[in-house]
Amino acid sequence: MQMKAFATTAAAIAGALMVFAASPAAAQKVYRIVGPDGKVTYSDRAPSTDTPSQSVSGATSAESAGPNLAGLPLEVKQAAGKYPLTLYTSKDCSACDAARSYLQDRGVPYTEKTVTSNDEIVALKKLSSADSVPFATLGGQHLKGFNSNDWSAYLDAAGYPAKSQLPASYRQAAATPLIPKTIKPAAAAGNGAAAPDAAGPAGGNSVVPQRVTPENPTGIVF
Repeated sequence: MQMKAFATTAAAIAGALMVFAASPAAAQKVYRIVGPDGKVTYSDRAPSTDTPSQSVSGATSAESAGPNLAGLPLEVKQAAGKYPLTLYTSKDCSACDAARSYLQDRGVPYTEKTVTSNDEIVALKKLSSADSVPFATLGGQHLKGFNSNDWSAYLDAAGYPAKSQLPASYRQAAATPLIPKTIKPAAAAGNGAAAPDAAGPAGGNSVVPQRVTPENPTGIVF
């Protein structure tokens, strides 16, 4: 009974994935979608016309897939090009570790995004309608939680090899934050700083930002 149920599930998944490959154009193109929060996702489905905040650029599947596919076997390259996989993880998540290990053992190239800040949790919830990880996108499909049987069925239907064909020299790209970190430039000394208090507080030292110099890094004056 279990084998029959699994076969039925696999057939349903295969049917869902085949929708994306119904036409030559769909099989050769995925869409790079930049959401209003700056998050980049890839999908075989064109975005709806009622989402003007999304910026869409057509690209061939090989160009838009996150991982570097150069030099990989053709079967892997074709599957990753049509149905790129992005894995969303967080720290201290044993299920995330299991999902990551499964993908690496099977030889599936993927892009990993970490979810740590509150803003990233909000962005994940917009994408998956949940705030739990692991979560993955496989082309336009959403994989919530990790179950090796379910993920295996989806990857089989997407055309990924059942066993790793990645060369020994292949290295998985390091995980990056879901929302890229930005470093604000340091304000120039004296810009927008309050005027110094010449007298300073009674019985104490006054810290004057304008007085910060290489010779006086603390800015303390007497």
